[in-house]
Amino acid sequence: MPTVTISPKFQVVIPKEIREPLQLRPGQKIQATLIDGRIELIPVEPVSSLRGFLPGLDSTVPRDKDRP
Repeated sequence: MPTVTISPKFQVVIPKEIREPLQLRPGQKIQATLIDGRIELIPVEPVSSLRGFLPGLDSTVPRDKDRP
């Protein structure tokens, strides 16, 4: 199990053996959550990555006549 050290600025480096399988990139947002006394880091996916995840869904929406 990889171990990380907290810097004086409370920064940590995510080990390469964890970064690579998750395809983490510099500048990517990660959500930090406290659960039962432990920290969980969850990569935040951009909304654009959700496009097409529900194939076959009818996305047409009836609109009022005064709306384009």
